[in-house]
Amino acid sequence: MEETYKSGFVSLIGKPNVGKSSILNALIGEKVAIISDKPQTTRNRILGVKHLPKGQIIFVDTPGIHFPKHKLNEYMVETAVRALKDMDVVVFVVDCKEGLTEEDTLVIENLKVIEKKKPIILALNKIDLTTKEKALNLKEEIENSLKIKDFVFTSAVTGEGLKDLTEKIWEYLPEGVPFYPEDIITDQPESFFIAEIIREKIFNLTRQEIPYSTAVIVEKIENKNGLMVIDAYIFVEKSSQKGIIIGKEGRMLKKIGQFAREELERIYNKKIYLNLWVKVKEKWRQKDGSLRELGYYLKKE
Repeated sequence: MEETYKSGFVSLIGKPNVGKSSILNALIGEKVAIISDKPQTTRNRILGVKHLPKGQIIFVDTPGIHFPKHKLNEYMVETAVRALKDMDVVVFVVDCKEGLTEEDTLVIENLKVIEKKKPIILALNKIDLTTKEKALNLKEEIENSLKIKDFVFTSAVTGEGLKDLTEKIWEYLPEGVPFYPEDIITDQPESFFIAEIIREKIFNLTRQEIPYSTAVIVEKIENKNGLMVIDAYIFVEKSSQKGIIIGKEGRMLKKIGQFAREELERIYNKKIYLNLWVKVKEKWRQKDGSLRELGYYLKKE
């Protein structure tokens, strides 16, 4: 008999900095989510489509579930929790080197609501940094609190376990039809993706509170004779942060722009002219109106 076509949505859930976005990029084979070594890099739901010969897996990367300190954090956690509701499969990603933390326990509490309704696969990630014995002990510890259908050792760095993870997800996918054409790997608007690349460079080049206090909005994209011209604004909360982002003689802003432009040129395979400006929007992470202006808002259910 001909194999049945399957398709479905799979949420990647976990605390911040466990490697969800790296796993997503590795599974898709393209960069659809930004990454950094800092927690809370992902702020929005990021969708990536994996096309298979007889199916389609739509992965949904989510912000890390954590204890919120302000309204932006609340938005991020709510975004992650909402992503559990309409999924066919949930992948719970844990850092098996670090072991179980309070934030992992917070994730488990949210997963317990759906453990009887949806299959949960445990991804013991960063297996390249620890032993399988330690990872199995962590699995047993988690199983004392949460019902999981299956587990897999994974490493986005080495690629270990990613094929196994795909196969395990496939087992639980429902029959269906393709949700996206074969040439689509994400539903992100171009302006959002470009803003995320710029924000990634800020995360990788700045320290302490600076990356968390920044937001990026792409104001305009124009294509002129093979040249892509992009105007973007970086928002910060304080004048002192604006000075740090700009840097002495504008060096930091130039470096952010250079790194972002170089990556965008590789992605789009065309010359990029990137204009960056820095603006202060005081305490934007704590104000509903400012969050909405900067794209951080959820539709009412």
